[in-house]
Amino acid sequence: MFGGRAIHRLLRDRLHSQTTASPVLSFLVSKKEQESIGIGMKSLRALALFGAGVSGLLSFATIASSDEAEHGLEAPSYPWPHEGILSSYDHASIRRGHQVYQEVCASCHSMSLISYRDLVGVAYTEEETKAMAAEIEVVDGPNDEGEMFTRPGKLSDRFPQPYANEQAARFANGGAYPPDLSLITKARHNGQNYVFALLTGYRDPPAGVSIREGLHYNAYFPGGAIAMPKMLNDGAVEYEDGTPATEAQVRHSSLWPKFKILHLCWSLYVDAIHTKH
Repeated sequence: MFGGRAIHRLLRDRLHSQTTASPVLSFLVSKKEQESIGIGMKSLRALALFGAGVSGLLSFATIASSDEAEHGLEAPSYPWPHEGILSSYDHASIRRGHQVYQEVCASCHSMSLISYRDLVGVAYTEEETKAMAAEIEVVDGPNDEGEMFTRPGKLSDRFPQPYANEQAARFANGGAYPPDLSLITKARHNGQNYVFALLTGYRDPPAGVSIREGLHYNAYFPGGAIAMPKMLNDGAVEYEDGTPATEAQVRHSSLWPKFKILHLCWSLYVDAIHTKH
């Protein structure tokens, strides 16, 4: 009897224990599941944010790459000796730059805002400049009979135009129009740095990039394809003072393009002086 009661009591206590504990156990299990779900949601949220970040970086890289291809590679900032507060233009370099323009650039590019007299005392003597101007023929007139005539150039004449008009220029250059160089360092973003980078920036196109026939790859030019061929070549200019003009020497010392840039910056300065007066 005692054993039966004891067993009955034990079973009753066990049942009571399970009955009272089940809500607590259920709560604990429910809480644990919620925590697991919360951790899972946080992980998913973190993963989503990470994915969005990666996607954003890839999108930025794609946009940057696309922008670079469209607008050209940003030119580095180069040290220029004429930019200091107390600095000035080196006349010998301007003279070499003008020689580069005459022998390499003038066949396609004009400098319509510069007159021969602007060279006097800067790059040449007056006698030298007069002789240089006299080598060109200028259409002038009309004369007393109402006719146009040609005469030798003089100091007041502007540098000659390589083409009669824009249509002739485009026809001679496969549709491209060579810009006037008088204000080119002001007309282009990053000015002299851009022009210098462009002159020295000719390369073989990278893998996957095709360039149409007649164009040349230059990462600094918008779109990467430029009609102007590479002009920085051995023997392109033989300087009067014996300054080396080989491509290797020019690339090492940056002489050729720097002479030209100095000449272009000087032309901008000349235009500013004329404008003030």
